[in-house]
Amino acid sequence: MARPTPPTLRSLLRPGDLNAFFGLMVDNMTQLVMLAAILTGVFGMPREIILHRMIPGSAIAVLAGDLLTVWLALRLARRTGRTDVTAMPLGIDTPSLFAFAFGIIGPAYLATKDATLTWQIAMAVIILAGLLKIAASFIGPTVRQLLPRAALLGPIAAVAIIFIAFFPSLKIIDAPMVGLLSLAIILTAFVGKLRLPGNVPAALAAVALGTGLYYLLMAAGLTPPPPHHAEEGLRIALPLPSLEFLAGLPHLVPYLALALPFALVVVVGAIDVTESAAVAGDDYDTRSILLIDGLATCLGGLFGGVVQTTPYIGHPAYKQMGGGAGYTLATALFIGLGGMLGYLGWLVDRLPEAAVAPILIFIGVEIFAQAFHATPAAHYQAVAFGLIPVLANLVLLQSNSLLGGLGKAAADLTGEAARGYHALVLLGNGFIITSLHRGPRRTPRPG
Repeated sequence: MARPTPPTLRSLLRPGDLNAFFGLMVDNMTQLVMLAAILTGVFGMPREIILHRMIPGSAIAVLAGDLLTVWLALRLARRTGRTDVTAMPLGIDTPSLFAFAFGIIGPAYLATKDATLTWQIAMAVIILAGLLKIAASFIGPTVRQLLPRAALLGPIAAVAIIFIAFFPSLKIIDAPMVGLLSLAIILTAFVGKLRLPGNVPAALAAVALGTGLYYLLMAAGLTPPPPHHAEEGLRIALPLPSLEFLAGLPHLVPYLALALPFALVVVVGAIDVTESAAVAGDDYDTRSILLIDGLATCLGGLFGGVVQTTPYIGHPAYKQMGGGAGYTLATALFIGLGGMLGYLGWLVDRLPEAAVAPILIFIGVEIFAQAFHATPAAHYQAVAFGLIPVLANLVLLQSNSLLGGLGKAAADLTGEAARGYHALVLLGNGFIITSLHRGPRRTPRPG
């Protein structure tokens, strides 16, 4: 009897990869453009070093990380003989992007007024974060075995519904005609399970029709044009590995208190998403996921990157979209080349957020629902408790935004308002870790 042919990369490329690609690609693309906007707009850093050193190096981290997750998916497929494996999504970590931009890179530039030294400090921070994640990979499987499923999925559910679904919902309300059209297409296809005419991928149809409507409304004078920040044309900025980070090492100490906890948060998050992927049917090795993330982060730092990567929590949603390994492969190439050629910012400035937001909303809602589907009913309260620290962080972010808009700071608050703000800081900061909680033990299994 002939032995079955082992799965190949081609067998892991599926039509649903196009839908999944739009979700993962847009998310990563937006992160890198936000980084450039913060550093130039808030701190006044020169665009040259951001666009041609920091962004290309950070894109290399996404390129390497997603290529490695494609390899990991192929390895899982060959080990199990399955061709329905979905690759683990990986990309730029959003919370630490804001934390590093506002707490490390920006302040370092204001203190030194030296863009090159600031870049070197940020590179050193990223490489240190990557090394910490590599070291933590050796205890990741043990942590995953000890913690109950409700503890691991609770924080993921909270982040999904609050950060992935809530904030994009605001973009829909801001441009309802465009956003609701795209949302209707996404819900019809992915929740209603209805195929679009000609089997057109739903994510592509949602973005294309939403964008078309947006520009029709703009031509009619019914909606304002998008702000265009990407003023430069395409320019090749091929990043090369260097030891520039060594010059930043003597200046690291003031920033370690911020950098190391955020690296640890990503470690815990990676353990969470590995459990989430296992629930969806793809039981990846926790150590391998953490090693890949740590290597991608270190590699990004060596090439000039200034933000760390993380395994994304969208695996179940990308699997439901029909994604295999093609969507991470396409994202790796698109983001990697985009960082080198400079077309990321140009695209983000011209795609209306309301047309893209429904994809992220579906991903957030799907992951939130999974936490309850995969958890025994007796543990629903544990999942619900995991929402509280994340809600506190949401209120904290909105409070800081309101204070900033009024030209005030937290130090200006007095009395009950000051005590309430302090409570939000204590409850909301580090929410990925504080959302974890011990519950009934489960039977240990391979990590």
